[in-house]
Amino acid sequence: MPYVNIRIAGTLTREQKQKIAEEFTETLERVAHKPRSYTYIAFDELPDEQWAIGGKLLDEE
Repeated sequence: MPYVNIRIAGTLTREQKQKIAEEFTETLERVAHKPRSYTYIAFDELPDEQWAIGGKLLDEE
């Protein structure tokens, strides 16, 4: 059973999440031969101050 966890800085719209979920599910079905009904996807949306790149928090940019 595939479990995909997507962590992202900021937020996604419901439509964006739906499209991403569809594409990940289709890829796992096509490439790994996993049934669609077995694929679980979780979205973790975190505020920019929870992420740092190059020593700087994303909300500093």
